[in-house]
Parts: sequence; structure tokens; C-alpha cells
Amino acid sequence: MKITIVAGARPNFIKIAPIIKAIEKKQSEGATISYRLVHTGQHYDKNLSDTFFEELNIPHPSVNLEVKSGSQSVQTAAIMVAFEEELLQNPCDLVLVVGDVNSTMACAIVAKKLNIEVVHVEAGIRSGDMTMPEEINRIVTDSITDYFFTTSTWASENLLKYGANPKQIHFVGNVMIDTLYQNLSRISAPDFWSKFDLEPQNYIVLTLHRPSNVDEEQSLLQLLLGIDAMVNGKKIIFPIHPRTKSILGTTSLEFKNILFVEPQGYLNFMYLIKNSFAVITDSGGISEETTVLGIPCFTMRTTTERPETQTIGTNTLVGTSIENLKKVYASFLENGTKKGGIPELWDGKASERIIDILLSEYKKN
Repeated sequence: MKITIVAGARPNFIKIAPIIKAIEKKQSEGATISYRLVHTGQHYDKNLSDTFFEELNIPHPSVNLEVKSGSQSVQTAAIMVAFEEELLQNPCDLVLVVGDVNSTMACAIVAKKLNIEVVHVEAGIRSGDMTMPEEINRIVTDSITDYFFTTSTWASENLLKYGANPKQIHFVGNVMIDTLYQNLSRISAPDFWSKFDLEPQNYIVLTLHRPSNVDEEQSLLQLLLGIDAMVNGKKIIFPIHPRTKSILGTTSLEFKNILFVEPQGYLNFMYLIKNSFAVITDSGGISEETTVLGIPCFTMRTTTERPETQTIGTNTLVGTSIENLKKVYASFLENGTKKGGIPELWDGKASERIIDILLSEYKKN
């Protein structure tokens, strides 16, 4: 079995790492399985891509398509053109895509048009918000997928509602959590830990990158000023995404508590999350990691494609207004941490289940 694995953006790298480890384990046991790793180059900042290959011990990609940035359509088209050429030159049996970035959808379409079966890891998640590019990527990818691997029974139920064949749906758990468990003993403090006098529980981690929160300079500034004023002297570590940094431009404002830092590698970032007092974010994936680590998480969105992080985990949706965030955060300070548990099968073995199933099911076909 020849598998082409696609990675396009930062979350993809975290998800493919344990899948590659699971494949290599099967190879060592004599299984006839091989993989080719394709990096589309959707993220090309070193801190958002190359660092992850080094830290997570992922082999360097067989090829980097180097599509870089552009509008949704321009980037998607560039990925499709480059990936088609890649598959024609390097045929495979399966194309495995993860998550919901442009590379996920684009490469799934190309594979299917070349009559190659598509494997979607993290299939079935839905936010219900069609203004999110990721939601469109999810729906399109799942409409042409052959092997669905889901993180929750809720995601599996979504696929059934869309008419997917139950025999093609496999609830396996969460590969992001595989990576977390595999690297917890290796996480380390970033260089600025001592410089900023950071200690466990004396700071909050902030991440913002969604257009609804960062695309308009003045609203972004008001949001940051509001967060800066509400944290009762806690430091706020803000690894600023290149997109957000460019929107702020040369604006110079004095923040009492917010400390801007460069995007962090996985091991440093997880150290920050694990030792934080709380996390404020608009990311979906971070709410999964905070759930497992037991860290309070406040997600600045009106919807989530990961409801288990709310119903079972430590995540709270707070919308996009600073006023509502202040109310929820004040309630948290008064009433204490929300008790959370760990969702079913988030046990660090999802990747092994995926490869076992592929080896078993592909033989039947």
C-alpha cells in the first residue's frame, strides 16, 4: 500500500506526525506499507512550518510544492495544479489528508479526479458557519472521501446525516492528542520565560487569527485593549500570527499586560499552554489541547466544530465581543475553573487505529 500524505499548514504538521510514526511502526513489523510526504507550502514562515518537522521528528517532505499565500481561490488553484503533477509523477493507492485547510480540500479533489481513494483524518466536524473557509473545505472534502476517520461520535453522526456510508466511517479518536501525549515529556520553556518573569499560573496565553477578529485594525485594537484591561495584572503572552502583525502594522500602543512574541514552535507553545492560568483564543485545535491538559479555555467565536471541548472539556464559547468575554471571564474568576473530562478515545492511540484499519480495509478492496 502506497500512501501520499498531505501537509499544508501548522495544524496539519501536528496531525501527521503520529500517523507517520504509526506507519513506520507497521513497517518495522513487516507490513507492506509505504508513504510519501507532500508539503504544499501553504504556510511558508519557518516558525509555522519547518520548525514543526524538526521538533516532531517528521522526515523532511519528499517534495514541497511551495504554493505560498494568496486569496482562497488563487491558493486552492495553485495547490491543485502542483499536486496533480505530483501524483502523475508519483502514483499512489491512497491520498491521506488531515483537517480542513485549503490543501485538504484541494488535494482531495485532485486525488478523486485521478481515481485515487481519499482518506480524511478528522472527518465530519462541522461548525454550521458557512462564512468560515474551513467549513466549506470540510464539506467538500467529506463529499468525496472514501475512508472517514472521526474524533468523536458526534462527527460520525454528522457524516451519517450527510449520507455517508456507515461502513466507511471509523471513530478512532484524535491524532492531535496523540502528538500531545507523545511529546509532553519533551516540552520546554521558550527563551523569553525568564526575561518576562513567567511562572506557572501567572500568565494567560492569547492567540487570534480569524478574519472576524483581526481583519479590521480598529476593532482588533479595541479587542486587545479590552483584554489587556480585564486580566487583573496577569501577563498575557500573545504569539502574534504574521497575518495579525501585518494588520496592526506600525501602530504603537502601550499595553500594560500584553507581551507580543514571535510564533512559537510546538514544544515551546505546549509548554506555555500547559503552565498557563487560562487561554483566550479563536482556534479550534487549541481547545482540544486545553481540554486534555485541564486548562480553562475561552474561545472567541460564536460556533465551534468541536462541541465535545465544551460539553466534556474545559472550553467555553464567548462570542466575538469583548463585553461578553469580560462577563464570562469575571464569572470564571468568581466561581473557579470549569470541571472537565477527556473525550472518549482521546488516549494517544488514534493514529495506530487509523493505520490498522487502512491495512485491514484496503486488503478487502
